Amino acid sequence: MHQGRIVKGIGGFYYVNTNFGLIECKPRGIFRKDGLSPLVGDRVTISLIRGTQTQGVIEEILPRESLLLRPSVANVEQCVIVSAIVSPKPDLLLLDRLLVLTEINGLETVICFNKMDLKPQGEYDEIINMYSRAGYIVLRTSTKTGEGIEALKEALRNKISVFAGMSGVGKSSLMNKLQPQLGLKTGTVSDKSKRGRHTTRHAQLIELEFGGMVVDTPGFSSLSLGAVKETSDMEESNLCHFYPEFRAYIEKCRFNGCRHLKEPGCSVKQAVNEGSIAVIRYENYVKLLEELQESRRRRYD
Repeated sequence: MHQGRIVKGIGGFYYVNTNFGLIECKPRGIFRKDGLSPLVGDRVTISLIRGTQTQGVIEEILPRESLLLRPSVANVEQCVIVSAIVSPKPDLLLLDRLLVLTEINGLETVICFNKMDLKPQGEYDEIINMYSRAGYIVLRTSTKTGEGIEALKEALRNKISVFAGMSGVGKSSLMNKLQPQLGLKTGTVSDKSKRGRHTTRHAQLIELEFGGMVVDTPGFSSLSLGAVKETSDMEESNLCHFYPEFRAYIEKCRFNGCRHLKEPGCSVKQAVNEGSIAVIRYENYVKLLEELQESRRRRYD
């Protein structure tokens, strides 16, 4: 038996990086029986097929330290959520959904506002500063001017990170800038929909020459919290705990289990009214709470 890490999965085959090279593997049928599926990032044990040194069978998936289902990756430590500042326009509700999921999974988070070379001077600063004030690490980047690229390298160094975000925001372009020899395929934004065309067709784990690894994943334009396994059993009253800027106020609410909607004596709503919590963030919280409530109603109808 040998150990390694899955770095790519495509067409039912998994490519496992080991001390003696990259091995093309098929999983044991027992995984399907047990409802398991190998994921990029999984640490696995494999056996080589007799007579070959390049093909094998995945025998065991070792315990996972973290798991994301969309994008589907395992054992990452950090999520870099990329949002273009323009082209396509930032989808702050999607961004907040992703931030909740990274909080649930206990991942370190970096928000990367990309394509800064396309924005008029001073525009969108309020949005960027809003996330900094909420307590997130926020980077401003441009593959055209090189702005923020060194800071992004430092954030990625010696960590296993996943890039996530809508198609067309520049995830593959950023990785090509970080490590030019990667040559990842990049795309353009549709003039009609103003959304990106998908360029990454499968997830793969890429080793960085300056230390660390990143997962390049297919982009996506929609994600419902209620449809994600990590949140399917989450009580609506818990959602507020995954908003870092809410935490200082939650315990000050008049009622235990306050959902911060219409309850009297709510410190979170007071903080919103006083400008300590951004209105946009609070409004997105309410929308996500409604998503969870609707999902729960559908499950029990």
